[in-house]
Amino acid sequence: MKLKFVPRTDVRVTKKSSSKFRPLIEALNKLEPGGDALEVTYSNDKELNSMRNVVYTYNRETGAKIKSGKDTVNGKVFFYKEK
Repeated sequence: MKLKFVPRTDVRVTKKSSSKFRPLIEALNKLEPGGDALEVTYSNDKELNSMRNVVYTYNRETGAKIKSGKDTVNGKVFFYKEK
């Protein structure tokens, strides 16, 4: 077994590009600061947490500042960029 330490920035997870959240990632690219919010429905808290993890990873990789707010009564989450 051969071990080697590499910087964490060199490690990229490519699974998300082929996941069910790909449309979410593509929609995040279209958000404008101070513009419309993106409304996404979710069926359970696990799905909501997965979506937020995708967005947090997107923020980290692109340097964006996308925030979220949720409507638990209607099962919706909103993603938006502040000015």
